[in-house]
Amino acid sequence: MTAAPRPLHGPSRRTLLTAGLGVATTAAGLTAGAPHASAAPAAITGTKIRNLTGPAETGRFAAPWTDLGIPVRCPDGTMLFVCGDTFDGAGVGGPDWRAPVGLRARHPDLNSLVIDDSVGGSHAVGLVPEGHENGTTAIPSDVFTVGDTMYMHLMRGVLYQTHHSDFWRSTDNGETWEYLCLWPGDQYGGQFQQKTYAVADDGYCYVLSTVFNRDIASDLLLHRVRQDRLGDPAAYEPWGYANGAWAWGNYPTTITARRRWGEICFRAMGGKYALTWLNMDPLGIRAQVFALPTSNLFTTPEQVVIVPTTPGNESGNAVASAYGGFIVPGSTFSNLHLAVSQWYDDQNYRVMQYRINGLAV
Repeated sequence: MTAAPRPLHGPSRRTLLTAGLGVATTAAGLTAGAPHASAAPAAITGTKIRNLTGPAETGRFAAPWTDLGIPVRCPDGTMLFVCGDTFDGAGVGGPDWRAPVGLRARHPDLNSLVIDDSVGGSHAVGLVPEGHENGTTAIPSDVFTVGDTMYMHLMRGVLYQTHHSDFWRSTDNGETWEYLCLWPGDQYGGQFQQKTYAVADDGYCYVLSTVFNRDIASDLLLHRVRQDRLGDPAAYEPWGYANGAWAWGNYPTTITARRRWGEICFRAMGGKYALTWLNMDPLGIRAQVFALPTSNLFTTPEQVVIVPTTPGNESGNAVASAYGGFIVPGSTFSNLHLAVSQWYDDQNYRVMQYRINGLAV
């Protein structure tokens, strides 16, 4: 990868997380005539349950400093948290940089969710080859399970300069990973870099994608792919609007307001679909609940589940420098658990578990 290095622990992520505090401008780029989905007035509350990572929680796996922690239920019933840039030592940017890593909860009860193992045992190992030459890294955007097989999607390159994304599978509960395929970073104008997959009961996975760069406004694109062809890029069928109608096979067009996206998480659950994401403007983690992958997200209420605050003023669902917001398996709409990341200095870089109440469905 030839892109110029960008400092990992400089302003590239942390500044972007805090820049949106107090900003409430309207996203541009709506499809003509489509109404903008505003935040719903539902009385949503939240509670921090625990830190999932940190020196006390995951330091014994040489992973005291890590983020993202995308949770996935493994075929053997354990839960794997696939994390991003991970360091040992005194803080972010310390020695032994790895990405991604897998931290495991062998008994994944939402009420007592504790990481008690890692892929690699006492030293969490990088799940795939990544030497971080010239500042490159491998950031996971999703991990999910279909039957007895787990799949992982990674974004490769210098942070926010995605050269390509690649796709891997595991048949041993995330202990080892086999390469499947890649997509170029400039596909669909970069809007196929960050992907998240909802595993449906109709034999398909439904895939949402955006640019992986919080500085850049992006469409949200929808594809579907048969579950037995996940590793075949040619099998991904776009959903788009053309000649007066939406249809599969049309060139993909945005399914909601164009905006600056952070992390996205798309899941089939409770007979419906849930999308959570880091919204950059105004800042906060949001959710939408809808009936079908092809539902009209322009008119589906956007519900704010995590609101921004400053360090020292956190309570309820107000979190300083929050990002991520991945749905924890086992959640329901009335008992929604999220893996929320936080980073505001070199000693405050972690994954936390939050419970959200009051989500309207």
